[in-house]
Amino acid sequence: MPTDPIVTLAIVLVYVGITLILGYIGYRKTNHAEDYLLAGRDTHPVIIALSYGATFISTSAIVGFGGVAANLGMGLIWLTVFNIGIGILLAFVIFGKKTREKGVETGAVTFPDLMGKIFQSPGLQFLSGLIILIGMPLYTAAVLIGGARFLESTLNISYTSSLIVFAAVVAIYVMYGGLIAVMYTDAFQGGIMFVGMTLLLVLTYVYLGGITTANSALDAMSNLVPASLTAQGMTGWASMPNIGSPIWFTLITTLVLGVGIGVLAQPQLVVRFMTAKDNRALNRAVLVGGPFILMMTGVAFTVGALTNVYFLQHTGKIAVDAAGGNIDSIIPVYINQAMPELFVIIFMLTLLSAAMSTLSALYHTMGTALVCDIWGRGKTCALSVRANQIGCLIMMILSVILALLMPEGIIARATAMFMGLCASAFLPAFAVGVYSHHPSRAGAIWSMVIGALTWFFWTAFVHTAEAKTLGISQVLTGVQTILGLPWSVIDPLVFALPLSFIVMILFQFRERVQIRQNSC
Repeated sequence: MPTDPIVTLAIVLVYVGITLILGYIGYRKTNHAEDYLLAGRDTHPVIIALSYGATFISTSAIVGFGGVAANLGMGLIWLTVFNIGIGILLAFVIFGKKTREKGVETGAVTFPDLMGKIFQSPGLQFLSGLIILIGMPLYTAAVLIGGARFLESTLNISYTSSLIVFAAVVAIYVMYGGLIAVMYTDAFQGGIMFVGMTLLLVLTYVYLGGITTANSALDAMSNLVPASLTAQGMTGWASMPNIGSPIWFTLITTLVLGVGIGVLAQPQLVVRFMTAKDNRALNRAVLVGGPFILMMTGVAFTVGALTNVYFLQHTGKIAVDAAGGNIDSIIPVYINQAMPELFVIIFMLTLLSAAMSTLSALYHTMGTALVCDIWGRGKTCALSVRANQIGCLIMMILSVILALLMPEGIIARATAMFMGLCASAFLPAFAVGVYSHHPSRAGAIWSMVIGALTWFFWTAFVHTAEAKTLGISQVLTGVQTILGLPWSVIDPLVFALPLSFIVMILFQFRERVQIRQNSC
């Protein structure tokens, strides 16, 4: 439904105004580098929870994964289970407290800085920062695309214009307000996201005749699954694919495991734990973070699948066909066609909030990785606030360029790729580092190198979804992938993460043996 341009502009200006005011408050409270990098280590638990959740849930989850649910069905709900069980409970209770304690003990101010100081290795800090700079722009570009696509369809402006304006607004308050501004605006944007997604779920079921009627209608559509998807194992939008089929492997290994486990070692999320005043604040944050993630992902995946019912009833097409074949456009097209004018505006703010909250964290993380962990390594990570601001600007420009070059339908896959890389490279060393009193420096370095290289190799030479696009395997070997089914549909994480853990454990075992020998 078209929106009144004057009303839309007025509401957007109010939203942007509040966001910039919160950014200014963050700027006023940023007196030194630690404020800019870690929000003073004294953040309220509600703000921590909303900032963590809003950073985690971006347009990738709402637009990208909502589109994937529209294409592959409600089996994606398993990702919600992993997001809450691993991304909130395990992350905060098991890793969050130890991360905060190690952060205070070492004085670390970024994730690479934390890794470098735990293992007493400036080289490990550099390596962690380098992996961030290689992988995170891909995820950042995906988030930018999700927000820009919705602005494009809602405000009827060009994709390039919406992308540049969108990126610039976020860059302004991140550059000047640092992490204090990021977390304040995250909390505000998280509140908007919660309201918007709640309304989306309620209105969708109302329009489709209620929960039972809507879900039954979706289940009855199994005969409309395209032949190309049926051949790959899809059984319907309300059921799981056949076990062991290509779609099952994609759903479980790439989307559920890749994102569900990858969340544990995302640098922009780990830093949130280091902003807490004490462990009690992290415990209290769980009570807010759990319901927030449930509403964000659960609603996106449920509504995404149900858009098939709406489009069939109103256009005679399934969702992906109604969106012109671009799964990233399914949710924006559904909102603009199905929802009343006021909700279209509210949901636009929801998507803006989701994208801006994640982008602000990614800009901040990439900028500090460039300045603190690559350029300023060994200089206590506090070169100057101005240097960190320039770092954010450089990485913002790079991400915009990448977003303009990336193909359609890339949002969910780019997100899963980044999170899979983080888990494969960082998780084993991070887990051992925060819990062990004598972590193995060599183990951390080799675990990170082996995990990252294995992930890159499988991505470029085996996993069809990426290898086909990259074309590296085709050029070097003459074939699209060097292995066939089922290997070509199994996510790189499934091989890279266990191998990375094995390397870390072996070196850690050797470290303990040496300590015992020295003590004898």
